[in-house]
Amino acid sequence: MAEGARSSILLPLYIYPNPGAWDPLYDAIAAHQNLNFVIIVNPDSGPGSRPWWPNADYVREIPRLSTQTNVRIVGYVRTAYCCRPIEEVCRDIDMYAGWNEDDKIPGVAVEGIFFDETPNLYSSAVRDYLDATTKKVKNTNGILGNRLVIQNPGTAVDPRLASPGPDLTTVVEDAFGNFRTDEYQEWLSTSPYDRERSSYMVHSVPEEEIEVLVLELRERAAFLFVTDLKAQFYESFGPTWKKFVAAMAV
Repeated sequence: MAEGARSSILLPLYIYPNPGAWDPLYDAIAAHQNLNFVIIVNPDSGPGSRPWWPNADYVREIPRLSTQTNVRIVGYVRTAYCCRPIEEVCRDIDMYAGWNEDDKIPGVAVEGIFFDETPNLYSSAVRDYLDATTKKVKNTNGILGNRLVIQNPGTAVDPRLASPGPDLTTVVEDAFGNFRTDEYQEWLSTSPYDRERSSYMVHSVPEEEIEVLVLELRERAAFLFVTDLKAQFYESFGPTWKKFVAAMAV
């Protein structure tokens, strides 16, 4: 790793914000002001809708994150591998944008969108769908900041989907055991994205491997999430959360 090179934490925060539930995250943010966090919020497999939204718990907790200088919040949107009607996807984007425009929920806003379940195989229809949803985010008032677009195929993609492609692609979302195989690494080497446009999410990591793995992956991807959890990886912080954060902050 080049001297001073850092990776950011890309955290799927799919934990319901009961009082105290997000405290491990607040503690990490406060303790490591030089470490950047991109946090994916997912109220209801997307932004949620009335009458459930605005939800009092999310409205209470999201502003606590958005006021932190080392935090960016992005909203979760499912694409179902581009099988979900694009009108529904655009409606979710508009709903996230509407958070910032609602005076009744100050401090609740996103700075981008995390598109889940995006394809890795090329077709002209897939490319058009992904390009259209990226353009939608970039052109939507109410999405703040630089309107970060993240796609999650969870694997290497066809290079034809990378031109121009999103800002960031999750090219790894898999178990540690699979990730370590030669076959997996050979396939991953075909990814068209460089370090700055790549994110890795690795679960089921043995506790004793966390620090070594994080230091290795920081050379390969600018955004990381690593956990020892073997199921429901994004629904709790897990026993190795502090160890992961500490390795990211070194």
